[in-house]
Amino acid sequence: MSTTPLEAIDRAIALASESFITASGPGGQNVNKVASAVQLRLDVYALRLPVEVFARLKQLAGSRMTAKGELLLSAQRFRTQEANRDDARVRLGKLIEEAFNLPEKRAKSRLNRINKGERLEGKKKRGTIKAGRGKVRLD
Repeated sequence: MSTTPLEAIDRAIALASESFITASGPGGQNVNKVASAVQLRLDVYALRLPVEVFARLKQLAGSRMTAKGELLLSAQRFRTQEANRDDARVRLGKLIEEAFNLPEKRAKSRLNRINKGERLEGKKKRGTIKAGRGKVRLD
């Protein structure tokens, strides 16, 4: 069963729970009265992501992932709940989408026999130059 990023994002938004908390930042006295910041919680195990994608999501989330496997995002950039809610959902989507972009495996470079010999010859030459830089002894 392969999951596409869009399916995973839709499922994540459906499974996420939101709570509103008071925020610091712009809003003046209103910020002390109104809970405009959004705290989004998502149980990542419930998404049933492929193993590689889950590992990458865990790495990308860093300290935003709890020991229980919950992803915790806080959004408080804006003055309204709706704007902060949208911001949190967009950030969640970007995080999941980035987790699906797995890095390409690096192909090993191949060295032929002649280049290998030249490289070793250069290393020996450089070693003799460095060996001549020792302390000068007057014997």
